[in-house]
Amino acid sequence: MAKKTIRDIDLAGRRILMRCDFNVPLDSSGNITDDTRILGALPSIRHLSGHGAKVILCSHLGRPGGEVKPEFSLKPVARRLGELLGMEVGFVASCTGDEAMGAVEGLQDGELLLLENVRFHQEEVVNDAGFASRLANGAEVFVNDAFGTAHRAHASTVGVGSHVNESVMGLLMERELKYLSEELEAPQRPFVIILGGKKVSDKIGVINALFDKADAILIGGAMQYAFRKAQGHNIGESYVVEEDIVIAGQLLDKAGEQGVNLLLPADSLEADDFSDDAATNNISPYAEGGGIRDGWEGLDIGEKAIEEFCQVISRAKSIVWNGPMGVFEMNAFSRGTKAIAQAVADSDAMSVIGGGDSVTAVKKFGFAENVTFISTGGGASLELLEGRDLPGVSALDELD
Repeated sequence: MAKKTIRDIDLAGRRILMRCDFNVPLDSSGNITDDTRILGALPSIRHLSGHGAKVILCSHLGRPGGEVKPEFSLKPVARRLGELLGMEVGFVASCTGDEAMGAVEGLQDGELLLLENVRFHQEEVVNDAGFASRLANGAEVFVNDAFGTAHRAHASTVGVGSHVNESVMGLLMERELKYLSEELEAPQRPFVIILGGKKVSDKIGVINALFDKADAILIGGAMQYAFRKAQGHNIGESYVVEEDIVIAGQLLDKAGEQGVNLLLPADSLEADDFSDDAATNNISPYAEGGGIRDGWEGLDIGEKAIEEFCQVISRAKSIVWNGPMGVFEMNAFSRGTKAIAQAVADSDAMSVIGGGDSVTAVKKFGFAENVTFISTGGGASLELLEGRDLPGVSALDELD
């Protein structure tokens, strides 16, 4: 059944505990280098504040391991959030206890307060009932808008729901579910899935879940070499996990049996070193006996692969992309990922970008404004695409 959202409940004058995903990257000086996740939370925050709620925000940042570590403080997030909203955002250097409770009790209608990093407490990640109760203390409603952590059954994503009157989703969570679940129930065809990254085993769930729906599955990234190794091609020093070779072989057999277009890169860009100034060479297509030379490694898809992949993408009506085509962080090996990003952006298809590296790439190359939807979740988006239930969604109230 559908879950309730913040549009389905009364908000005025009520204390709302909202779980956000403010796990943003910081530089060595504590400055936020990418505020995408903060921007994603703004519509829900504005809705709550604009309807007169007393808004208590909570989140994690990094992996402090249950200890207070200043470099993982959410204080810079409060400052940036205030700048984006054009209003004051209170901050308290704790998330439970007297100091936090005092700040919560002092909130007026429409005001905002950000609590300190919930992962400064070990009880958060084990979903400790006592910690969940203390975190929810004083709140009447719980709003989960942290899609990026919806696959984690933590105190701030699941446990707090037992200590409030209502639990609903925010607008970002609603949008994520719309594009990663509802829109893909019966996608417009041709439906093209683009997968990259390092390991086949990381994406096997997505491949199996969408195998029967996809018109084409394009494989890039380091995971392509497991498939080529399974076919008997030389891959030189390219990254490969032994168990992935077996999985890749099984997927190739399955694709052949079911007539699914599992398209591997026709060629690769090989390099003699993992560096931006390495010597490079575009290998001959594998079908012509090409392969990665001994002592060299494949770090991007090749020219023919780019051409073939872009042709498939140009005909698509629905696209899901998760994982880069190569080591796009280095200019020498960024061509494949950039070309795919441009092809997706130029397409008229409904396009969903999921996974941290894919999102980073789309933004780096300037195509973020030309795709339909960019997911804020890495692991959560993969699990949803696999068809798994997300604890942070399952715990919310159902719409009557």
